[in-house]
Amino acid sequence: MRKIKLIWDFKGPDGLETAKHHCIHLKEFAQIDSLPYHEVNFVSLNEMHTIAFMVVDEEYMKTFRDALKPHRGELA
Repeated sequence: MRKIKLIWDFKGPDGLETAKHHCIHLKEFAQIDSLPYHEVNFVSLNEMHTIAFMVVDEEYMKTFRDALKPHRGELA
């Protein structure tokens, strides 16, 4: 089963804190709807760009994508 990494970009001086907070909501969404995921985390690419991401199985990708509107995705 392929894994998909759904990615949200947060830019600007508040991007890191916004990405951290976004991760909380990603986990809550999955928990409320009992949807499986592999990882939710964030990475600071530089001081002005941080990403939040969620890794899911390909079969659940459309469910997460349609509800959460990630900015982009890639194979994990």
